[in-house]
Amino acid sequence: MANLYVKHVLPRLVAFSCANASLAPLRARVCTGLEGRVLEPGFGSGTNIAHYPGTVSEVVAIEPSDTAWRLSGKERASSATTIVRGSQDAQRLDEPAASFDAALSTFTLCTVPDAEVALEEIARVLKPGGTLHFLEHGLAPDSNVRRFQRRVEPLQKVLAGGCHLTRRVEAMLDAAGFVVTELDTFYLPGAPRFESALSMGTATRP
Repeated sequence: MANLYVKHVLPRLVAFSCANASLAPLRARVCTGLEGRVLEPGFGSGTNIAHYPGTVSEVVAIEPSDTAWRLSGKERASSATTIVRGSQDAQRLDEPAASFDAALSTFTLCTVPDAEVALEEIARVLKPGGTLHFLEHGLAPDSNVRRFQRRVEPLQKVLAGGCHLTRRVEAMLDAAGFVVTELDTFYLPGAPRFESALSMGTATRP
């Protein structure tokens, strides 16, 4: 039953939540400036496709879920951007070093088992000077919200496929060798603060 939930039910729940209309302007912002060949770990059901700028020539999707990949079929088919499926584990990319101009990560680092290893892999496959565009949720800036995050995180991880609430996005980027060049931290209006402390920006591979 648990395997059925993870393989078939959870990807549909994630697709539904990620398609929230309030996130569309943020997705458009984080995709601004992408160009060339782009790696997208945590591709999911393709909720970023509508926001790829015309300067993107190809997107290589890193998505372990076959269900999520199927759910993205209609959007992929209608996209002007070439989209192909690459490796299925962001922690062990088969893609060669220095083969991407940019990377895009939205609501992905919370769920990858070892996010720092995944970020190191992303840095490896980026060209020198390549940029990671990110939109992630993580540890809240307010102590009372952080306390609640720590209390509910064990349940969150069970129900949401390993999703963590208390990861420090900027610290993980620093640890992986990225240089954060732009950072905006805020709560998503209208959403519970324990799950909507967002970090959005860009980080460069030196």
